[in-house]
Amino acid sequence: MSLPTLLSQHIVRRPQRIALLQHIAEQGSITRAAKSAGLSYKAAWDAIDELNNLAQKPLVERSVGGKGGGGAKLSAEGERVLRLYQKLQALQAQVLEAAEEASDLDLLGRLMLRTSARNQLHGKVVAIETQGHNDRVRLELAKGLSLDAQITHDSTLRLDLQTGTEVVALIKAGWLDLLGSDDAATPGHNCLEGVIDQILDAEDGPCEVRIGLPNGQTLCALAESRHLQSRQLGTGKSVRVQFSPSNVLLGTPL
Repeated sequence: MSLPTLLSQHIVRRPQRIALLQHIAEQGSITRAAKSAGLSYKAAWDAIDELNNLAQKPLVERSVGGKGGGGAKLSAEGERVLRLYQKLQALQAQVLEAAEEASDLDLLGRLMLRTSARNQLHGKVVAIETQGHNDRVRLELAKGLSLDAQITHDSTLRLDLQTGTEVVALIKAGWLDLLGSDDAATPGHNCLEGVIDQILDAEDGPCEVRIGLPNGQTLCALAESRHLQSRQLGTGKSVRVQFSPSNVLLGTPL
């Protein structure tokens, strides 16, 4: 199954997402678009980040702050996806008509996995290096960024990974470490540079930190306020994000 098919599943099976895109196009505000789509402000950001990370190019272009909680507009790619949605709806209707019985739809629903991992990045396998019982898999993300995943050799075979295979890298927010300018990166870890787009304070627990990568994808990390303050990390600041290859989970479309 190709990436466009994977992206279409996230939109067709979750119609609030396409509604959010429609309202952003009409209103130019994330806050107003979220309200019209029946989503919270935070859920709207989550949806936008996930769609941008799964697409080859960002679907939504954002500007943090400003009137209405931040301006937003669809990119050319977002407008194209919006135009295609009508065709996807027609195909969905055909699938529903073709289902032999209701249980068929339940089966398909179980097969289309949803995950609790906050970070879902689309990439392509460019190298596989065998290291004993494990494999180190190099992924190329959009616009030339890369990261490594460490999985068992059995997993490589089970997922049928090879050079050119498209995958989704899953990384839990709690597995990301934010480094200050004086912090040394851990040897062998992935280390990506980005800019802090937003910090969402939590009443009880760590803050949620959204980091924009130079390729348009977004990472979400969890960090204590004191950690951010001690390293002088705030909105608009450059930051390095590190995580172990063993904390990168790989998934392939069925």
